[in-house]
Amino acid sequence: MELQLSQRTDLKARALLLGDRLDLKPFKIADCLATTPLTVETDESGAIAVLFRYGVTVLFGANALSEVRHLESLRPLLTNPYPAPEIEEMEIHSGRKGVGVQSGAVFLDGISLEKLQVIADALSKSLVLSLYEKKVASEFDKIEPLAQELATRGKVSADSKQLLSKIGAMLLIEHRMVGRAEIGDKPEILWDNPQLEGLYASLEDEYELKERQAALDRKLGLISDTAQSLSDIWDTKQLHKLEWYVIGLILLEIVISLFELLR
Repeated sequence: MELQLSQRTDLKARALLLGDRLDLKPFKIADCLATTPLTVETDESGAIAVLFRYGVTVLFGANALSEVRHLESLRPLLTNPYPAPEIEEMEIHSGRKGVGVQSGAVFLDGISLEKLQVIADALSKSLVLSLYEKKVASEFDKIEPLAQELATRGKVSADSKQLLSKIGAMLLIEHRMVGRAEIGDKPEILWDNPQLEGLYASLEDEYELKERQAALDRKLGLISDTAQSLSDIWDTKQLHKLEWYVIGLILLEIVISLFELLR
Protein backbone atom coordinates (compact mmCIF):
# COMPACT_ATOMS: atom_id res chain seq x y z
CA MET A 1 0.00 0.00 0.00
CA GLU A 2 1.60 3.27 -1.14
CA LEU A 3 2.09 6.07 1.37
CA GLN A 4 0.53 9.23 -0.03
CA LEU A 5 2.24 11.44 2.57
CA SER A 6 5.65 10.62 1.08
CA GLN A 7 4.96 13.31 -1.56
CA ARG A 8 4.53 16.03 1.07
CA THR A 9 7.31 18.42 2.03
CA ASP A 10 5.69 19.80 5.19
CA LEU A 11 3.65 17.75 7.60
CA LYS A 12 2.27 18.01 11.13
CA ALA A 13 2.38 15.18 13.65
CA ARG A 14 -0.23 15.36 16.40
CA ALA A 15 -0.12 12.84 19.24
CA LEU A 16 -2.99 12.34 21.69
CA LEU A 17 -3.04 10.27 24.89
CA LEU A 18 -6.71 9.31 25.12
CA GLY A 19 -7.01 6.78 27.96
CA ASP A 20 -5.34 4.06 30.01
CA ARG A 21 -5.49 1.48 27.25
CA LEU A 22 -6.44 1.13 23.58
CA ASP A 23 -7.70 -2.21 22.29
CA LEU A 24 -6.01 -2.88 18.94
CA LYS A 25 -7.49 -6.33 18.34
CA PRO A 26 -10.47 -5.15 16.21
CA PHE A 27 -8.12 -3.84 13.49
CA LYS A 28 -7.65 -6.24 10.59
CA ILE A 29 -4.10 -6.82 9.44
CA ALA A 30 -5.15 -6.59 5.79
CA ASP A 31 -6.38 -3.01 6.33
CA CYS A 32 -3.20 -1.81 8.04
CA LEU A 33 -0.12 -0.15 6.56
CA ALA A 34 2.02 -1.81 9.26
CA THR A 35 1.54 -3.76 12.48
CA THR A 36 4.57 -2.91 14.65
CA PRO A 37 3.45 -0.37 15.61
CA LEU A 38 -0.06 -0.59 14.21
CA THR A 39 -0.45 2.00 11.46
CA VAL A 40 -3.63 2.74 9.50
CA GLU A 41 -4.94 5.29 7.03
CA THR A 42 -7.61 7.51 8.58
CA ASP A 43 -9.37 8.57 5.36
CA GLU A 44 -9.01 8.98 1.61
CA SER A 45 -6.76 12.05 1.99
CA GLY A 46 -3.82 9.82 2.87
CA ALA A 47 -3.55 10.89 6.51
CA ILE A 48 -2.32 8.09 8.76
CA ALA A 49 -2.52 7.20 12.43
CA VAL A 50 -0.01 5.19 14.46
CA LEU A 51 -1.76 3.47 17.37
CA PHE A 52 -0.30 2.28 20.66
CA ARG A 53 -2.00 -0.02 23.17
CA TYR A 54 -1.18 2.31 26.06
CA GLY A 55 -3.82 4.75 24.82
CA VAL A 56 -1.96 6.92 22.32
CA THR A 57 -2.76 7.72 18.69
CA VAL A 58 -0.35 9.77 16.58
CA LEU A 59 -1.85 11.45 13.52
CA PHE A 60 0.14 12.58 10.49
CA GLY A 61 -1.32 14.97 7.90
CA ALA A 62 -4.85 14.82 9.32
CA ASN A 63 -7.16 17.84 9.13
CA ALA A 64 -9.57 18.77 11.92
CA LEU A 65 -12.51 16.79 10.51
CA SER A 66 -10.40 13.71 9.91
CA GLU A 67 -9.07 13.88 13.47
CA VAL A 68 -12.57 14.13 14.97
CA ARG A 69 -13.79 11.13 12.98
CA HIS A 70 -10.72 9.13 13.91
CA LEU A 71 -11.09 9.87 17.63
CA GLU A 72 -14.77 8.94 17.51
CA SER A 73 -13.90 5.59 15.95
CA LEU A 74 -11.43 4.89 18.79
CA ARG A 75 -13.77 5.84 21.62
CA PRO A 76 -15.36 2.35 22.01
CA LEU A 77 -11.89 0.78 22.12
CA LEU A 78 -10.61 2.87 25.05
CA THR A 79 -10.32 1.78 28.66
CA ASN A 80 -10.85 4.65 31.12
CA PRO A 81 -10.89 7.46 28.52
CA TYR A 82 -9.55 10.78 29.81
CA PRO A 83 -11.88 13.81 29.78
CA ALA A 84 -9.07 15.96 28.35
CA PRO A 85 -6.34 14.15 26.37
CA GLU A 86 -2.65 14.95 26.66
CA ILE A 87 -1.43 16.42 23.35
CA GLU A 88 2.01 16.74 21.75
CA GLU A 89 2.69 18.23 18.31
CA MET A 90 5.65 18.34 15.97
CA GLU A 91 6.34 19.89 12.56
CA ILE A 92 7.97 17.67 9.94
CA HIS A 93 9.91 19.18 7.04
CA SER A 94 11.09 17.01 4.18
CA GLY A 95 13.55 17.47 1.33
CA ARG A 96 16.43 18.75 3.47
CA LYS A 97 20.03 17.56 3.22
CA GLY A 98 20.52 17.14 6.95
CA VAL A 99 18.41 14.96 9.20
CA GLY A 100 17.81 16.19 12.73
CA VAL A 101 15.52 17.70 15.32
CA GLN A 102 15.47 21.32 16.38
CA SER A 103 13.00 23.51 18.30
CA GLY A 104 10.09 21.10 18.10
CA ALA A 105 10.54 20.32 14.40
CA VAL A 106 12.14 17.36 12.64
CA PHE A 107 14.01 17.73 9.35
CA LEU A 108 14.17 14.73 7.00
CA ASP A 109 15.69 14.00 3.63
CA GLY A 110 12.41 12.29 2.70
CA ILE A 111 9.22 11.01 4.29
CA SER A 112 8.72 7.27 4.68
CA LEU A 113 6.38 5.12 6.73
CA GLU A 114 9.23 3.84 8.90
CA LYS A 115 10.42 7.37 9.74
CA LEU A 116 6.91 8.42 10.73
CA GLN A 117 6.61 5.36 12.96
CA VAL A 118 9.87 6.27 14.72
CA ILE A 119 8.60 9.84 15.25
CA ALA A 120 5.29 8.47 16.55
CA ASP A 121 7.09 6.24 19.06
CA ALA A 122 9.07 9.16 20.52
CA LEU A 123 6.00 11.42 20.67
CA SER A 124 3.89 8.76 22.37
CA LYS A 125 6.52 8.10 25.04
CA SER A 126 6.87 11.83 25.70
CA LEU A 127 3.10 12.02 26.23
CA VAL A 128 3.09 9.15 28.71
CA LEU A 129 5.95 10.75 30.63
CA SER A 130 4.09 14.09 30.73
CA LEU A 131 1.00 12.45 32.21
CA TYR A 132 2.89 10.56 34.90
CA GLU A 133 5.08 13.55 35.73
CA LYS A 134 1.88 15.42 36.62
CA LYS A 135 0.53 12.51 38.66
CA VAL A 136 3.78 12.04 40.57
CA ALA A 137 4.05 15.79 41.24
CA SER A 138 0.54 15.67 42.70
CA GLU A 139 1.47 12.72 44.95
CA PHE A 140 4.61 14.57 46.02
CA ASP A 141 2.46 17.47 47.19
CA LYS A 142 0.31 15.05 49.21
CA ILE A 143 3.09 13.03 50.82
CA GLU A 144 5.31 15.97 51.82
CA PRO A 145 2.95 17.28 54.57
CA LEU A 146 2.87 13.77 56.10
CA ALA A 147 6.67 13.63 56.27
CA GLN A 148 6.72 17.15 57.69
CA GLU A 149 4.15 16.15 60.32
CA LEU A 150 6.29 13.18 61.33
CA ALA A 151 9.37 15.42 61.64
CA THR A 152 7.67 18.10 63.76
CA ARG A 153 5.10 16.15 65.80
CA GLY A 154 6.58 12.68 65.81
CA LYS A 155 3.37 11.06 64.56
CA VAL A 156 1.32 10.59 61.41
CA SER A 157 -2.39 11.38 61.09
CA ALA A 158 -2.93 9.32 57.90
CA ASP A 159 -3.90 5.68 58.41
CA SER A 160 -2.22 2.61 56.98
CA LYS A 161 -4.88 2.16 54.27
CA GLN A 162 -4.24 5.64 52.83
CA LEU A 163 -0.48 5.13 52.81
CA LEU A 164 -0.71 1.70 51.18
CA SER A 165 -3.00 3.23 48.57
CA LYS A 166 -0.27 5.71 47.66
CA ILE A 167 2.27 2.88 47.38
CA GLY A 168 -0.14 1.03 45.09
CA ALA A 169 -0.58 4.12 42.90
CA MET A 170 3.18 4.43 42.45
CA LEU A 171 3.55 0.73 41.61
CA LEU A 172 0.77 1.08 39.02
CA ILE A 173 2.56 3.98 37.33
CA GLU A 174 5.80 1.97 37.22
CA HIS A 175 3.93 -1.01 35.75
CA ARG A 176 2.39 1.12 32.99
CA MET A 177 5.68 2.83 32.16
CA VAL A 178 7.71 -0.37 31.98
CA GLY A 179 5.12 -2.96 30.98
CA ARG A 180 2.98 -1.03 28.52
CA ALA A 181 4.81 2.00 27.20
CA GLU A 182 8.30 0.42 27.47
CA ILE A 183 9.71 3.92 27.72
CA GLY A 184 13.26 2.75 28.33
CA ASP A 185 13.30 0.50 25.25
CA LYS A 186 14.02 1.39 21.65
CA PRO A 187 11.14 0.88 19.19
CA GLU A 188 10.96 -2.54 17.54
CA ILE A 189 11.07 -0.99 14.07
CA LEU A 190 14.76 -0.14 14.61
CA TRP A 191 15.62 -3.84 14.54
CA ASP A 192 14.64 -3.97 10.87
CA ASN A 193 15.72 -0.40 10.09
CA PRO A 194 18.98 0.29 11.97
CA GLN A 195 19.64 3.27 9.68
CA LEU A 196 16.91 5.14 11.59
CA GLU A 197 18.67 4.90 14.96
CA GLY A 198 20.17 8.35 14.44
CA LEU A 199 16.70 9.85 13.95
CA TYR A 200 15.39 8.15 17.08
CA ALA A 201 18.42 9.27 19.09
CA SER A 202 17.79 12.88 18.00
CA LEU A 203 14.13 12.63 19.04
CA GLU A 204 15.12 10.98 22.32
CA ASP A 205 17.46 13.88 23.08
CA GLU A 206 14.90 16.51 22.00
CA TYR A 207 12.27 15.17 24.40
CA GLU A 208 14.83 14.14 27.05
CA LEU A 209 13.16 10.74 27.35
CA LYS A 210 15.97 9.04 29.28
CA GLU A 211 16.51 11.95 31.66
CA ARG A 212 12.79 12.36 32.36
CA GLN A 213 12.33 8.65 32.97
CA ALA A 214 15.31 8.57 35.36
CA ALA A 215 13.95 11.58 37.28
CA LEU A 216 10.49 10.01 37.39
CA ASP A 217 11.91 6.69 38.64
CA ARG A 218 13.71 8.51 41.47
CA LYS A 219 10.56 10.35 42.49
CA LEU A 220 8.48 7.17 42.34
CA GLY A 221 11.01 5.39 44.52
CA LEU A 222 11.14 8.24 47.03
CA ILE A 223 7.36 8.49 47.32
CA SER A 224 6.97 4.73 47.63
CA ASP A 225 9.73 4.47 50.27
CA THR A 226 8.31 7.40 52.25
CA ALA A 227 4.79 5.98 52.19
CA GLN A 228 6.13 2.54 53.18
CA SER A 229 8.08 4.03 56.11
CA LEU A 230 5.05 5.99 57.31
CA SER A 231 2.89 2.88 56.96
CA ASP A 232 5.38 0.86 59.05
CA ILE A 233 5.33 3.57 61.73
CA TRP A 234 1.53 3.52 61.75
CA ASP A 235 1.44 -0.27 62.03
CA THR A 236 3.96 -0.20 64.88
CA LYS A 237 1.83 2.39 66.67
CA GLN A 238 -1.24 0.21 66.29
CA LEU A 239 0.69 -2.83 67.53
CA HIS A 240 1.74 -0.91 70.66
CA LYS A 241 -1.90 -0.01 71.27
CA LEU A 242 -2.87 -3.66 70.95
CA GLU A 243 -0.17 -4.65 73.44
CA TRP A 244 -1.54 -2.16 75.97
CA TYR A 245 -5.05 -3.53 75.42
CA VAL A 246 -3.77 -7.04 76.16
CA ILE A 247 -1.94 -5.84 79.27
CA GLY A 248 -5.10 -4.05 80.39
CA LEU A 249 -7.18 -7.20 79.95
CA ILE A 250 -4.63 -9.23 81.92
CA LEU A 251 -4.68 -6.70 84.74
CA LEU A 252 -8.47 -6.67 84.74
CA GLU A 253 -8.52 -10.46 84.96
CA ILE A 254 -6.08 -10.35 87.89
CA VAL A 255 -8.22 -7.76 89.70
CA ILE A 256 -11.32 -9.87 89.20
CA SER A 257 -9.53 -12.98 90.46
CA LEU A 258 -8.28 -11.16 93.58
CA PHE A 259 -11.74 -9.80 94.24
CA GLU A 260 -13.21 -13.32 94.09
CA LEU A 261 -10.50 -14.61 96.46
CA LEU A 262 -11.21 -11.83 98.96
CA ARG A 263 -14.89 -12.67 98.88
